[in-house]
Amino acid sequence: MLTEWWFYVGVIVALFIVFGALIWWIGAKSQQPRIVPNDKDPQIDTGWKSLTFQSSGFKIEGWLLQPAVVSGEVNGLTPIVVIAHGWGSNRTRVLRYAKPLYEAGYAVLMYDARSHGESDKIKGPSALMFRDDVIAAVAEARKLPGIDPHRVAILGHSMGGFGTLLALDEGLRVNAVVTDSMPVHFDTMLKAELDSKKLPMFPLAYLIPKIWMIRSKISKEQFESANIPVVLKKNAGAVEEGKQPVLMLHSYGDTFIPADDLSKLVRELPQGTIDTVFVNTEGHSSSEQDPGFWKTILPFLEQAFARRV
Repeated sequence: MLTEWWFYVGVIVALFIVFGALIWWIGAKSQQPRIVPNDKDPQIDTGWKSLTFQSSGFKIEGWLLQPAVVSGEVNGLTPIVVIAHGWGSNRTRVLRYAKPLYEAGYAVLMYDARSHGESDKIKGPSALMFRDDVIAAVAEARKLPGIDPHRVAILGHSMGGFGTLLALDEGLRVNAVVTDSMPVHFDTMLKAELDSKKLPMFPLAYLIPKIWMIRSKISKEQFESANIPVVLKKNAGAVEEGKQPVLMLHSYGDTFIPADDLSKLVRELPQGTIDTVFVNTEGHSSSEQDPGFWKTILPFLEQAFARRV
């Protein structure tokens, strides 16, 4: 009888080990974004060049697009917009934003975040990685010849926008931040990722974030401080108050990261903290196709670039 009891104990322990290993594998797999290769050359109507810079000791590959007109120059220096792509994307996929920007007289810096495109790979990509990469990209932009280091803006799509807002809490100062189709909470990102893979929220929604934190070496304090509403209350708002202009856009037709995430954020923040625009296009990566998208962003950038920071 005792032997039989130990047999069942052994079976239960083995099942727990197998279950734990499976959950760890799912967590690790979900933290490895698909690698989407870039086009060899950007298909654009202006001059460009490749560039390489470092983020946390890793190589970042990017492009610098030249303005098609010189209307934005002040004292021979051009304002620049840094474009930060989202999870599982690359700089080629966010070229959809580039033309209206370089035609408005802005230089454009676009890059592959680590573990994306042609940039170096790391073990545990995370939102904090996107944060650090956009900080490095802005630092690189400010060193480029012919670029005005005091007139820099960022346009971040999805996780690129999330990382950009986290960067504000690290002391990043820019003229303006624009986010498109950005998740506001980690829970939103996790649900979107699990839904896309047809995996259940329970128990994965509880276990996977812990796996991500372990693999990325993110502490509980760091995780809890990555709170977008709190970050915006501290950093976003009127320039006259020593804060930074933030414009957040989302499409009602986004079924991957629902627009309701931004709607709830607006209700949570004090009035005037951020500017918001909702557009009507289908999908997570098509907001720029709505005429209202650029009718809002370009005047917002023009006003932001009228001052130097």
